[in-house]
Amino acid sequence: MTKQTVTITDNVTGKQVELDVLCPTIGPKSIDIRKLYKELGYFTYDPGFMATASCSSQITYLDGDEGTLLYRGYPIEQLAEHSTFLEVCYLLLNGKLPNMIEMVDFENIITRHTLLHDQVQGFFRGFRRDAHPMATMVGVVGALSAFYHDDLNIHDPEQRQRSAHRLIAKMPTIAAWSYRYSMGLPFNYPQNRLKYTEDFLHLMFAVPTEPYEIDPLMARALDIILILHADHEQNASTSTVRLAGSSEANPFAAVAAGIASLWGPAHGGANEAVINMLREIEKSGQPLSWWVDRAKDKNDRFRLMGFGHRVYKNYDPRAKIIRELANQILDRLPPGNPNQKLFDIARELEQVALHDDYFKSRNLYPNVDFYSGVIFLSMGIPVSMFTVMFALARTIGWISQWNEMMGDEESRIGRPRQLYTGAEKRIYVPMDQR
Repeated sequence: MTKQTVTITDNVTGKQVELDVLCPTIGPKSIDIRKLYKELGYFTYDPGFMATASCSSQITYLDGDEGTLLYRGYPIEQLAEHSTFLEVCYLLLNGKLPNMIEMVDFENIITRHTLLHDQVQGFFRGFRRDAHPMATMVGVVGALSAFYHDDLNIHDPEQRQRSAHRLIAKMPTIAAWSYRYSMGLPFNYPQNRLKYTEDFLHLMFAVPTEPYEIDPLMARALDIILILHADHEQNASTSTVRLAGSSEANPFAAVAAGIASLWGPAHGGANEAVINMLREIEKSGQPLSWWVDRAKDKNDRFRLMGFGHRVYKNYDPRAKIIRELANQILDRLPPGNPNQKLFDIARELEQVALHDDYFKSRNLYPNVDFYSGVIFLSMGIPVSMFTVMFALARTIGWISQWNEMMGDEESRIGRPRQLYTGAEKRIYVPMDQR
């Protein structure tokens, strides 16, 4: 194939630089700008990295205009319908779907890494009981590195793999214990006889005084939600993990940094914002049209949460899947369930967005967060745990991206440039002369 280049001309000096055009497997081409500063003395300016590729990756591809999301080339719709979360974990981490023997071995490994070191219980009890579960998650995940001194050589692929397995396995226990501690409930231990999501539900909700029956629909619903949130290309938290990892920080520290980034309401708090909005609508007694009119009024700060996406300019493919899941769960709710009204409001809002020209013209379709919150509530998962659930799902994406970066010969420690707009060089004046 003929090498593609673009030529940049400096109209001030007349100098030129020829830059390579990089062609991905799918998606827009990228210009390699590494010679731009060396030959012309210019940086590029791109707040939020909206048009800048920070790395190359073989893990996830998304096309916001077409509403496409692929994990290692497999459409998210196919994985959600046919796969399990642990199979998707294997896929993201290893680059291929496992055969039967590989899958059984992988499940075995993960199952036998779910226990936390007994001393971690003391670490949990060092937090205030009313600490936010995400605060606990950041601290505990970062502290895991204190328990694996002999397995933190990030340049050893086998040690990286073991660290990945530990994070995938222990994150449900950490997440559930964060909830249990905040509720004053005793810690449950993992059960090796249970599947991944079944075990998480047991860890969260079982009590010593009576048997806990796992609802198969809820376990499968959770499995699908975890699949849908497993990775999403170079989002804020994933970029944070890569940036922290680029300094050769251990994987537990890098993932803890990702959790901290996810905690921000602009990233991981969208489904919580949806629930707060639905509750506000329910409590107000105002007709839904009143709220919709407010959302259309450019002078009103009210916005409908859970609609639109920074990347997707078409219908979020994950939202279609999770909507069907929500409908199945809604049909199972007993009469008088407090979440029934929230479901009804959500359904009505979705119909407005799908048929109103205002929303259609602005591509304001429901996104994956629109329904995930009401599903979590139906499972008994409180709003304070929503972002923890996101972190549980995204751990495999973070560690897969980190592992890929560690094996990338082009990877360098992250060092973004800036456009300095401060004062020019000034002369210091002693305090008594000012």
